[in-house]
Amino acid sequence: MILGVGSDMIDIRRIERTIARFGDRFLDRVFTPVERQRSERRSDRFASYAKRFAAKEACSKALGTGFRNGIYWRDLGVVNLPGGRPTLVLTGGALARLQAMTPRGMAARIDVTLTDEPPLAQALVVITAEALDSAERYT
Repeated sequence: MILGVGSDMIDIRRIERTIARFGDRFLDRVFTPVERQRSERRSDRFASYAKRFAAKEACSKALGTGFRNGIYWRDLGVVNLPGGRPTLVLTGGALARLQAMTPRGMAARIDVTLTDEPPLAQALVVITAEALDSAERYT
């Protein structure tokens, strides 16, 4: 069952200019330490940051709130699963919103796709709910 869908596109040069202007102040406000570490290792770090920025925007749309009602940038962290597939880890207000919108007896799943074609970066987020199997229901 689809709970929410969000997409966002951003100009990579905008992120580059913002980092040049505000530096760590911007990076610390928007990105988790894991995201910063991963982006800083990339040859095109600005595209990496832009894709993660777009994913956060897209996820806030999929949650149906945007960045208000107690949802902050760092509540949404882009991570990669062991196989490399990106997803989002939610904390704080974003996690509370996700839990509130997930029907009882179901688990939320967040699918993310990231892409860039300079000068643009894009993200699509789909939040779905899947039934818990009987073993998970009673633990």
